[in-house]
Amino acid sequence: MILGRVLGEVVATQKHPSHQGRKVLMVQPVHPDDSERGEPILALDAVDAGVGDRVLVVQEGYSAMSAAGRVNAPIDMTIVGVVDAVDMLKT
Repeated sequence: MILGRVLGEVVATQKHPSHQGRKVLMVQPVHPDDSERGEPILALDAVDAGVGDRVLVVQEGYSAMSAAGRVNAPIDMTIVGVVDAVDMLKT
């Protein structure tokens, strides 16, 4: 899973039929301290996330499709949760 922050919504004039009714969001992967990690990614939204939300993204094909409830759809990444807080244990 990837921890990320939603940067914005992707507007498409055409979508695959399996993506109808779902938003595609641009997500910046982040470290637990909220610093940026890597390049932004695109993910199908399954939890009604919005801009600025910290989210969990599943990246495996079958898991992403199953989480979106659309098996056999061309989905690589799905937002599966909105994160309220991250607590780190000190060792």
